[in-house]
Amino acid sequence: MAGNNTAAPVTSSLSKLQSLHGLFAIYKKPGPTSAAVLFSLKEALLREAGVQQTNPRKRKQQQLKMGHGGTLDSAASGVLVVGVGNGTKMLSRLLTGSKKYVAVGELGKATDTLDATGTVILEKGFEHITRPDMEDKLKSFTGDIMQVPPLYSALKKDGERLSNLLRKSVKVEAKPARPVTVYSLTLQDFKAPLFTLEIECGGGFYVRSLVDELGKALSSCAHVKELIRTKQGPFTLQDHVLHEDQWTLENILRSLQPCTEGDQDLDPPKLPETNPERKEEALCLSRPV
Repeated sequence: MAGNNTAAPVTSSLSKLQSLHGLFAIYKKPGPTSAAVLFSLKEALLREAGVQQTNPRKRKQQQLKMGHGGTLDSAASGVLVVGVGNGTKMLSRLLTGSKKYVAVGELGKATDTLDATGTVILEKGFEHITRPDMEDKLKSFTGDIMQVPPLYSALKKDGERLSNLLRKSVKVEAKPARPVTVYSLTLQDFKAPLFTLEIECGGGFYVRSLVDELGKALSSCAHVKELIRTKQGPFTLQDHVLHEDQWTLENILRSLQPCTEGDQDLDPPKLPETNPERKEEALCLSRPV
């Protein structure tokens, strides 16, 4: 009889989870991968619903459909947008929308990963660099530019991430430069060797590549010491993210930006051609919250 008493609440809670369709944002702390954070979120929600899962990473065993929109480096933190149910079908559109970052760079040292997790492969002087020098160089990294993605990245070769291949000592070639867009780029602080940038960019942009190229342009070298994503689409770090202690069904219901089953088939609302970067953001903002 005791088993019968618990079956209904568990089924009811799981049904509520499985009825969710939309987008919301969580906080990713530095350290774990974006995939690991997503699995922790799923485990927390299923545990709240009373569902025991031996391995939530196995797709065939998944009882809750979730995905994240835009991988953050393990060392990075900030906004990670999550799609649940039919909301997962909207993530690809969100990836091309605008994002904002705050990056702390360090002059004088280059690493193989272009951030602080890697091995230092080059050291150069930086005493000649002034704040006006850096502000002047930043102008050439604004607008529509070409950028070479870092070798250590989530980009794939033969179905496997380049970063994984490199860790297995497999030789990989750099991907060709590709067009990316930087909407704004400002120097917030400069106390050599450290400097802080605020960046708003489009999809496919790598802050690590920007800092690496900026160091070279200043006749030195540099790497990313700290990276925070403060905004993705309509979701901001200040107003929208759920921290780990807030990962509950009730909180997600409050913050969920819902979508219907037909949303994935909708075209983005037409915006003036002068603001193409806002198309994806407007698509999300047009839904009821």
